[in-house]
Amino acid sequence: MIRRKLSQGITRALFWPYHVLVLALLIVVTQPIAAIELERYHQAGDLPPNQDPVLKASLESMLCGMGYCSLIKEDSLAVAVVLLDGSRAPRLAMLNGHHMMYAASLPKVAIALGALVAAERGQLTLDDALLEDMNAMMRVSCNDCATRVLTRVGRETLLSILQDPQYAFYDSDRSGGLWVGKDYAGTDAYHRDPIDGLSHAATPYQVARLYYRLNAGSLLSERYSAIMRDILSRPGIEHKFVAGLAGEENLSMLRKSGSWEQFHADSALVQQNGLTYIMVALVEDDNGEQILRRIATGIHALMQSTATSDRASP
Repeated sequence: MIRRKLSQGITRALFWPYHVLVLALLIVVTQPIAAIELERYHQAGDLPPNQDPVLKASLESMLCGMGYCSLIKEDSLAVAVVLLDGSRAPRLAMLNGHHMMYAASLPKVAIALGALVAAERGQLTLDDALLEDMNAMMRVSCNDCATRVLTRVGRETLLSILQDPQYAFYDSDRSGGLWVGKDYAGTDAYHRDPIDGLSHAATPYQVARLYYRLNAGSLLSERYSAIMRDILSRPGIEHKFVAGLAGEENLSMLRKSGSWEQFHADSALVQQNGLTYIMVALVEDDNGEQILRRIATGIHALMQSTATSDRASP
């Protein structure tokens, strides 16, 4: 008995340092790998994925106070906000921010990006007819216009651009993102997204990244950034986010939305009296348009109060 206990004690003594060594190696090795992966995916001028816990808690409290907790828990509501201040790092908060949903016409913003990237590469000429279609596609969500622009860009070419590491607005190894795999017409999908099989898809985070990079000047060259900003300005459909902020003075907005049946989506880069922020929301609900109106109003108030508190703090 004594000999067996002595043997067990020696065995534990021999193997205990080994387990400690393995654990230490795991900590040392896996942390740098994660850091390298983060660095690879988020280059300079991109939106870091790190969330602000205080802002996230405030966003969740606001949405739950509106009665939308169940939609969030059911993955039927996905939201991202980014508070921008030139003197501070961007403050990101999301609820289901990496959850991909059917996004109706919102991914037309990806078609516009594809056209400008192709033009920047010398592969597409931005003639008057194309620019007119791009404007109508963005401001009044013209479906025929979107299909014509998509045809000019090339259907598979657009998907290649969205998955290009330079942009990475869709990544099948992560949570997807912006996807256009169907004409905006009564035809079948030609290439559904590899993760969920959606024809027109988005995640709040990837849409927020697009607006962030556009605002930071890291999305396109100065010439093509100006075109992108122009076609996103002066929204022609006054519902959802636009309706929610209709009473605000001195407010400007770059915006793209979408709706189909019970699926509703909106996205905007908002500026007002020194306040700049991004908001993106997708919802699956029959009352989605009204929900997005209320969310826009609530987010605007939250961004105002948060920015005011930031300026007051040392």
